[in-house]
Amino acid sequence: MDLFSPVALGDLQLPNRVVMAPLTRTRSSETGVPGPLVAEHYAQRASIGLIISEGTYPSHESRAYPGQPGIVTAEQIEGWRAVADAVHAAGGRIVMQLMHSGRVSHPAVTGTDRIVAPSAIAIDGETRTATGKVRYALPHALTTDELTDVKAEFVAAAGNAIAAGFDGVELHGANGYLLHQFLSPVSNQRDDDYGQSPDARARFVVEVATAVSEAIGAGRVGIRLSPMHNIQDVVETDLDDVTATYRSVVDGLAPLGMAYVSVLHRDPSGALVQDLRERFGGAFIVNTGFGTVTTRDEAIALVENSHADAVAVGRLAIANPDLVERWQGAHPENEPNPSTFYTAGAEGYTDYPRLSA
Repeated sequence: MDLFSPVALGDLQLPNRVVMAPLTRTRSSETGVPGPLVAEHYAQRASIGLIISEGTYPSHESRAYPGQPGIVTAEQIEGWRAVADAVHAAGGRIVMQLMHSGRVSHPAVTGTDRIVAPSAIAIDGETRTATGKVRYALPHALTTDELTDVKAEFVAAAGNAIAAGFDGVELHGANGYLLHQFLSPVSNQRDDDYGQSPDARARFVVEVATAVSEAIGAGRVGIRLSPMHNIQDVVETDLDDVTATYRSVVDGLAPLGMAYVSVLHRDPSGALVQDLRERFGGAFIVNTGFGTVTTRDEAIALVENSHADAVAVGRLAIANPDLVERWQGAHPENEPNPSTFYTAGAEGYTDYPRLSA
């Protein structure tokens, strides 16, 4: 396999195996609508094999931070339709990451009277609102009946993404957000069928993936996982428990025929990640995560050594809209500017130069 060769991820046909990781950029409106600047940003990166959008909220209660886009209202759907049209016009492919924040939020952000989680356990820390930082709120522990409602929100959001012209969706089961909160015994202390054991903690994630796959077709559905990432108080330090939990997840996903599983882990070629890849049996994307920048040589090696079918890239995709062309020709790269990652406007968003400039 070669990083620059075509690959099929379920129903998604990619011209190369470079994937733009989902990247929080806070450029959408106060009402969660992506505008023309967002469309320009994604269209600039259309030569990347697959673009995964920033995390997009499937319900008002699930919004994580100011500037995050949603896929709930008609206005949001229309905003995203302009993004998908722009990417497709430039020859690209794009899937929408559906991200329920769970307890990683605050009513001052969501505009609702509560936030939700597997268990009523707050994050120890502060979150950012439009008016400043506040302590994380104590979440409401979702009842069994309410879990059915949350699944329906994911299904409706996936349908809205397809209606907006997206090629598929990615479920955000990583980085400490709601689906990930179910997987850890630290954030999930339920005593029903969705807690207490690795198989039970994995159940809700598999149920959501199953429901969305049935609704829009499994070949258009991926999922992102981040075992042992230990972020936002979702802590997974017991290797035996982690192995059992994530095996249960991928064993539940494997029969669905999903487009891919994407795993963020500091050691993508290590035993844990490769065991999950073998058990899943389908297309597999890896990403080294926040700790280090994924380099060209690393990405090439991961594919050539059959550790992944494709490689997700974050910061270098921010700084290099023509990343695939640069990597294919071994050209120099633009350096990303972290001070503009979470700001507003074009600076550090649509103004990185191309090789042709």
